Amino acid sequence: MGKGGASIPDEEWERFLREAEAGTQGAPEEPSARARMVTRRLQEETGRPEGWRTHQLAPRRRGKGWYAVGLLVTVGLLIVALDPGRMAGWFGGGGGESPPLAAESERPDKPPATQAAIQLPTLEEPFKGSPAVRWDDGTSGISLPAARATGWMSKKQVAHALDRTRDFLAASSLDRGVLRGERPTKAIALINPHQQDVQDYLAAAFSAPSRENDPLLLFSRLATTKVRLVGNVVKTRGRITYREGKRGAVEVTTDVTYVYPVVRAAPGSDEVARTIVRREVVMSWDDPAKVVIEPGTFSLVSYKVDTTNGGCDDFTGYLTPKFIAERAAKDSGHGPEVDPYDRSTSVDTLMQESGDKCRTATRS
Repeated sequence: MGKGGASIPDEEWERFLREAEAGTQGAPEEPSARARMVTRRLQEETGRPEGWRTHQLAPRRRGKGWYAVGLLVTVGLLIVALDPGRMAGWFGGGGGESPPLAAESERPDKPPATQAAIQLPTLEEPFKGSPAVRWDDGTSGISLPAARATGWMSKKQVAHALDRTRDFLAASSLDRGVLRGERPTKAIALINPHQQDVQDYLAAAFSAPSRENDPLLLFSRLATTKVRLVGNVVKTRGRITYREGKRGAVEVTTDVTYVYPVVRAAPGSDEVARTIVRREVVMSWDDPAKVVIEPGTFSLVSYKVDTTNGGCDDFTGYLTPKFIAERAAKDSGHGPEVDPYDRSTSVDTLMQESGDKCRTATRS
């Protein structure tokens, strides 16, 4: 399922299971999700025009000499000569857009800068007017750290766990079938089936969604009777980090923002809205000698979400974005303002500041 990384052989996982059954260091424990967080949602601004902001220039990298710079310029000119349209696309089609951002290696210290002029999204440019126009597509926007031996895992096993972690993010938040409302079977298959509280949550989330048992905590699903995705691209920005956790486990934290452009489901619709979802999922790749777990699966530690224009206090199990007329019909002033593209604040802080209130997004 992953796009890289070596697979852990079945016999190796079986060896760990045999060690667990033999009772090394005591009997394995059944894991539980130690800190499931109930969703807090942001709500798009209503009653007044949305604010739009400019793009920061990508940080300049120090070159190793003029030869390197000259080679880059030469390659660039050659590409322009062979395919000027591609080069124009990289830089916004001549519209003054900045080049793509470098991968996010750590939490930024400030939000993207504001933009003076409003630029509305279109079917041809669904990310126009937002910082996401400079973000990468799909899993390319989720940066992976270098693997090193950690806890019970070797360097090779950690690399495999990181790849599988990104597989889960793709299967839960980028898979086209899941976005159309299908059950996220591939993603669920990566979750430890022996983690009973999580299995109870999953069973309830898809049969009777509620504030506590909301599938949107972990999965992105659109109400396709009302909206449909524009194009084939979901923009992402985020990172994966890891450390040694309890009982020698490799604890992996993911913090990713997803931007979904949509139009109404009715044929001929052309007004583009955007739903922005930021999730922080913490998972534990446990030692099967110490924890009851199936090979190739992880135990959930916590999962949290902040959503803009996905439906506030509307626990249908689907993202339900609104458009200009629907937003204008509501009263403005739904609480403190927030920038959904600001990744300088942790999800925990956002949730503590908002409590159970819907908030007003300054842009989408």
